[in-house]
Amino acid sequence: MSSAAEQEAVQRARAVGRGRRPADDTDGSGAAGHNGGRGTRLPQAPPRTVWPGAPTPLGARFRVGPDGVAGTNFALWAGGAEAVELCLFDEADSAHVGVGADGAGSGRLVETRCPLTELTHEIWHGFVPDVLPGQRYGFRVHGRWDPWTGARFNPAKLLLDPYARAVDAGAGNDYGALPPEVYGHVRDWPQQQVADTVRDDRDSAPYVPKGVVVHDDAPDDEWCDDRRPKTPWADSVIYELHVRGFTKRHPEVPPELRGTYAGLAHPAAVEHLVRLGVTAVELLPVHQFAHEDHLLRRGLRNYWGYNSIGYFAPHAAYAASGTRGQQVGEFRRMVRALHEAGIEVILDVVYNHTAEAGELGPMLSLKGIDNRGYYRLQDDARRYADYTGCGNTLHVVQPHVLRLITDSLRYWVTEMGVDGFRFDLAAALARSFHDVDMLSPFLAVIAQDPVLRRVKLIAEPWDVGSGGYQVGAFPPLWTEWNDRYRGAVRDFWRGALPDVRDLGYRLSGSSDLYAWGGRRPYASVNFVTAHDGFTLRDLVTYEKKHNEANGEGNRDGSDDNRSWNCGVEGETADPGVRALRRRQLRNLMTTLLLSTGVPMLVAGDEMGRTQRGSNNAYCQDNEVSWVDWEARDEPGWRALFGLTARLIALRHRHPVLRRRAFFSGRAHSADGLRDVAWFTARGTEMTEADWYAPAATLGMYLSGLDIPGRDARGAPVTDDSFLAVLHAADRRVDFVLPGPPWAAAYEVLVDTCLEEQEEAPGTLLAAGAAVTVTARSALLLRAVPGADPGT
Repeated sequence: MSSAAEQEAVQRARAVGRGRRPADDTDGSGAAGHNGGRGTRLPQAPPRTVWPGAPTPLGARFRVGPDGVAGTNFALWAGGAEAVELCLFDEADSAHVGVGADGAGSGRLVETRCPLTELTHEIWHGFVPDVLPGQRYGFRVHGRWDPWTGARFNPAKLLLDPYARAVDAGAGNDYGALPPEVYGHVRDWPQQQVADTVRDDRDSAPYVPKGVVVHDDAPDDEWCDDRRPKTPWADSVIYELHVRGFTKRHPEVPPELRGTYAGLAHPAAVEHLVRLGVTAVELLPVHQFAHEDHLLRRGLRNYWGYNSIGYFAPHAAYAASGTRGQQVGEFRRMVRALHEAGIEVILDVVYNHTAEAGELGPMLSLKGIDNRGYYRLQDDARRYADYTGCGNTLHVVQPHVLRLITDSLRYWVTEMGVDGFRFDLAAALARSFHDVDMLSPFLAVIAQDPVLRRVKLIAEPWDVGSGGYQVGAFPPLWTEWNDRYRGAVRDFWRGALPDVRDLGYRLSGSSDLYAWGGRRPYASVNFVTAHDGFTLRDLVTYEKKHNEANGEGNRDGSDDNRSWNCGVEGETADPGVRALRRRQLRNLMTTLLLSTGVPMLVAGDEMGRTQRGSNNAYCQDNEVSWVDWEARDEPGWRALFGLTARLIALRHRHPVLRRRAFFSGRAHSADGLRDVAWFTARGTEMTEADWYAPAATLGMYLSGLDIPGRDARGAPVTDDSFLAVLHAADRRVDFVLPGPPWAAAYEVLVDTCLEEQEEAPGTLLAAGAAVTVTARSALLLRAVPGADPGT
């Protein structure tokens, strides 16, 4: 389009958007926006009585009002609005014929619009008598449509309450594409470069999710006696899982419960976690989320859930008991079941952006409530500042946005029982006006909050904006996903590290990143795999991503996989390659669980889960992503599960493997024994030159005689000492075991060259002797003082 033509299109769009008819608009369709040539509205009921109510708390709260009348108080912050209507949705009787919210032509719902006329500090509020729990509702917000200044008010669009504690999504998941009615602008406007400026006046109510009033004080005997495990950070082992994918194929979970909160609470699911020994589950997003249009058009769904639209509501599709508030109780019962098993619940939360995307995205909630108040906008206020790669970024500097986030966090802790949070793209939350600022309002508020500062706080310490990579920079109280650990361990075992300097730091708690400001080794969440990227099995099976099923021409997903396929791309029947791959899995799992810091595993990695080479299965809600429980019965994968559980149990028994303070590396006794020592294959301590020399073998000695801190009774903490030998070369090596003062002998606990680890424990090796370490394998040895080793 020429510059002159583009300017003309902009002027026409301005005229339509601001309610003026363009000179050649002969049919008058642009007089107050654009109706797109069609549209469906729900049947209307007469307005109901609205009493003044109160501006706090925000959201919908069922309570007893004046004169003992039961009802619900509604309160919505909408700073730039000119008027707000509360919309109630009820089952239609035979007198109403229309289109229901769960699909065209169903005729099931009727809408009642109630103006909220009370306004206190930019909060619109009112109390509606006789509105009871289970009531579906939403808001329509009136104001200027002026996208050039960031104002996108459109009362034709029903908006989800940001504080809704349950969401009834209807059949929105059944659409083959998002209906055009859910957009605030005319999505299919012929001139797409200005489409976002043309207001769409079609009613969105039949097509969008609705909030549900939830009973605050419903008695729940199963919830009242919940006891949090309160596992110390240093003792934690995290297990990242997807609520749906973990039990969707579990044969011992009843079919009607698979893929739900109740399914995760089922004894068969909990029993697996207990046998494995993990102390916390980190759930991929369970806030209510929406599916993107481009996925729906390809017959796919957003599986991971990083597309939030309701920060207080458990995702309705994961509920087996119903979506009219029942999901709240079901989630709580899941938390209680996990707590009873000694397992904490950590939520992966997405407060950096919402499902409304950029200027061409749908209007579901915040965009229509107060676009300028909730989102970061560019100097050209039509456009959104995007530090997330998802089209928008929440403006956390704004007090009401900060309040929304912190109210949500406190709700999940105090009323839903969760034990912590992992913050997706946390650097975006730490931005002030542009730059990442570790004194930002968000971090400051968290640090002083009496509830939030006491729970587990995990940062994904980066975003996609300039200066967004902040690994090691978050303040005390925060633990971080340490991708430097992931990269170093992957590179070592695929033979790509030039030396072992970086590996040494990662094994010992990453003091180069975290030894400042009172932070501890558990500031590092160590991981080799996560939900994004290859599974552990695929890491040793594929060197290239295979994301063709996503329908994006295999362009999506990272190309920096740092993987090694052991010589063959993909699955193979070659017994030698298969054995090597299983050994590499044992190497990676052993390294992870012996490293200082907080280990994180991904569900299914302990039994060989594969995504068939996909490193970006975000839209694969199918067997590509779901945990395959049949693998438990295969000998090779059963052995991997056994090794993983054994290493976790070893970690729980030995405090030297979960230190609460960084190593000093200095001698603390006359014989020169140190809390950590590093050895070459020659049995000599590493020199400065050794750290810089090419090497594929490293010995790490952990002394149990020099553990900082005391136990609960004030006594010194002592433990066994251990020697870990990691050998990534493709040839075997004779490793000389260090002699006194380190040990008189060594007992073999783990040898990853063995498929079945029962063959390893108990063998005693003399100090000073050379032990043959198989190519690409690891040993864990317990140091035995004053022993008389046998042969």
